[in-house]
This record gives sequence, structure tokens and C-alpha cells, in this order.
Amino acid sequence: MASKRYAKVYEEICVACGTCIKVCPKFAINVPNGCFAVVEKEICIGCGKCKKVCPAECIGLEDRG
Repeated sequence: MASKRYAKVYEEICVACGTCIKVCPKFAINVPNGCFAVVEKEICIGCGKCKKVCPAECIGLEDRG
């Protein structure tokens, strides 16, 4: 069963620093082409670790709908 939430990156303010990648326990985040972080929604467990460490504060937790 999937978690109730997942991490969402607000691409327009992401600085592609990669900090979120380092803390994701499921390896659900990558930064393709160095543009902005992308979360694989199917893999993300919604733990919020990436949100806590993001220096640009561009990650939120969204409810799965």
C-alpha cells in the first residue's frame, strides 16, 4: 500500500543543489540535466526528510489523490 503523501518539488524555485537526493531513504529523487529535482511519486514514501533539508524550501508534501 502506498503512503498517503508524497514529496512535490516546486520546480520554479528549485536550485538543483542535490541535498534532497542525499537524504532520501528510497532513492526516489534525482536531478535530470541539472535543472531541478524530480521526485518519483510511485517510489516516494512521504517521509518529509527532503523537505526538512531543502535550503531553497522548494519541497512540499502533497496528499495522494
